[in-house]
Amino acid sequence: MNIVPDITTQRLAIKLRPAGEKMVKKGHPWVFENSIAKQNVKGNAGDLAIVYDHKKNIILAIGLFDPYSPIRIKLIQFKKAAQINDEWFGNRIQQAYDKRKPLLETDTNSYRLLFGENDHMPGFIADVYDTVLVVKLYSHIWFPYLNDVIPHLIKQTACKSVIMRLSRSLQSSGKTYNLTDGSVIYGKLEQEVVVFREHGVRFSANVIKGHKTGYFLDHRHNRKRVGDFAKGKTVLDVFSYAGGFSVHALAGDAREVVSLDISKHALEMAKHNAALNEHSGTHTIMVADAFEGLQHLINQRKKFDIVVIDPPSFAKRENEIQKAKNSYARLAKLGAQLVTRKGVLVLASCSSRVIAEEFFKISEENITMSGRSFNVIDKTYHDIDHPISFPEGAYLKCGYYELS
Repeated sequence: MNIVPDITTQRLAIKLRPAGEKMVKKGHPWVFENSIAKQNVKGNAGDLAIVYDHKKNIILAIGLFDPYSPIRIKLIQFKKAAQINDEWFGNRIQQAYDKRKPLLETDTNSYRLLFGENDHMPGFIADVYDTVLVVKLYSHIWFPYLNDVIPHLIKQTACKSVIMRLSRSLQSSGKTYNLTDGSVIYGKLEQEVVVFREHGVRFSANVIKGHKTGYFLDHRHNRKRVGDFAKGKTVLDVFSYAGGFSVHALAGDAREVVSLDISKHALEMAKHNAALNEHSGTHTIMVADAFEGLQHLINQRKKFDIVVIDPPSFAKRENEIQKAKNSYARLAKLGAQLVTRKGVLVLASCSSRVIAEEFFKISEENITMSGRSFNVIDKTYHDIDHPISFPEGAYLKCGYYELS
């Protein structure tokens, strides 16, 4: 299968400074530009970078060279030599699929098959929605290998069509071998909005124009949990986007669900997703900034049995961390004021720069500061199709609090 023209790669011999070498020996997948002590020839995107031990000259790891990123080498193979070829990619994809098998035994036909570094495929995401596979690339390193990788993904998933999505930086680079964001690279796509199931609940994803690959699959287990709690309850879903928590709550026989988001377009998707499933509860949408909307509901003396607050990442950069923590504190305080006695407050974060321990501490201190006491029901992290293999790969955390 020729998705791109054949691209010739070369092998680079790399030696690292002591600190960088130490991280590689621990299995960390990133080698930064300033960690490289010696490199035999100038590298191009996707060249095989063989990292040698400084003293013993044995192979420590193999990675793909990225001249466009401060993370200069993305490592894919550790501790022993390997031929990075068609067979290697086939085995890698099989291993990733095997990890997801328990999820696929449920009534779910949407999942993340490749999760970048965590599946030893840095900068490479592959999500399945029913019979549609969406690949999203975040680095130039993958163009030389697409002709090998994509056929294995098709074989493993039995998908009927494959969509290529490209990160903003790739789109603006002009070096994408005529691939464009949202292009169909295999099969035919009947409609750009694809309907899929997670734990028996129906949703839709726009695989051509939607955020990321079309939907956020990582909160699946938390959405199901809220659905399990929801029978006969009133539910407020804040930062609802396309209504993930709202739809599971309605499918779980919630009496009333309010979806709050600043985007009217996202809330229209939430209404559409709710309509894909049978439910008897009322579903209303509220177009508002989350902080202002929460305060408005407090002023109206509204209360809900379940309040879910799942904001987007507040800290994409180092200098945004404190602001993110302040926002989490405000949300916990506001949310706690809207929960009924014995009701449940669900607080989530997807900012990797705010670690779980800090996030839960902020949440709990600010629930208390709002004048409520609480019991911790549970704390959850990543679903099975989002495995974590290195510290920076961990981003999702979610706390469930019963408020007295």
